[in-house]
Amino acid sequence: MTAETAVALPALVAFAMGLVWALTAVAAQIQCVDAARAGARAAARSEPVPVAVAAARSLGPQGARVAVSRRGDLWHVRVEADAPGPGGLGLSLEAEAAALAEDTVRGGDFAGASRARGEPGTDRHGVRAYPSRTSPGAVPEGAVRSVPGAGPGAVPR
Repeated sequence: MTAETAVALPALVAFAMGLVWALTAVAAQIQCVDAARAGARAAARSEPVPVAVAAARSLGPQGARVAVSRRGDLWHVRVEADAPGPGGLGLSLEAEAAALAEDTVRGGDFAGASRARGEPGTDRHGVRAYPSRTSPGAVPEGAVRSVPGAGPGAVPR
């Protein structure tokens, strides 16, 4: 009985340490994803690149490397970090997020909708759009109804 315990106990300790390392690596990966999203949102809001990098670094794991680039209408933020633990155990974590630059979206007095030329009051798909409730001249309470079965942000026809 003593010999079996002497063999099994180190194996159990190694297994427990492996589980703890795996959980911390998963937590660091989630931090990388959150950091990439925060950096992409900041860049999309036309914040300066150093501000977007700082936003990503503030949420990322310690020692994370952040890269910000713009390709077309999208801002891309990539966060890379070594997994926590002794030398990272050779595992590199990475996450990338992209966000549409706000300066490419056509603005107007309609929330979330763009009006095509010659079609006032409709978005680019010909769907009737309503002003935001927070804008001046907002639609009275109860005037905008959700469409049954439509997802968030659906505009009634």
